Amino acid sequence: MSKIIAIDYGLKRIGIAISDESRILAFGLTTVSNSEINSYLNQLLKKEKVDTFVIGKPLQKNHSPSQIEDAILFFIKKINKLFPHVIIERYDERFTSIIAKKTILDSGVNKKKRRNKDLVDKISATIILQSYLENK
Repeated sequence: MSKIIAIDYGLKRIGIAISDESRILAFGLTTVSNSEINSYLNQLLKKEKVDTFVIGKPLQKNHSPSQIEDAILFFIKKINKLFPHVIIERYDERFTSIIAKKTILDSGVNKKKRRNKDLVDKISATIILQSYLENK
């Protein structure tokens, strides 16, 4: 079975997570700068059998789209052209950054590492993917 890639899109950094082949567990891979995401995904898809991208959908508390939604839609059009064989699904990512920060804090990571925004983005992507897998 193919794996699933989760993408926590940001204007500067993008968190990436991947599922196992049985689509039960999510694993944080990395955080990539926005300018390098196309190249990174291209290399990743050469190594891994992936048929789905799950891209976070940031919503406000009142369910209206977040300010970054237009940039995400532009990104989706771009990767849809680059990887037309990969299905793109959206998944509600509300509160994932807060949950990621709490997870890092609860894990006992030192203060310097807790400030690492790359770690937060990678964990946020993992949370998005794990939640997506559990709801499928």
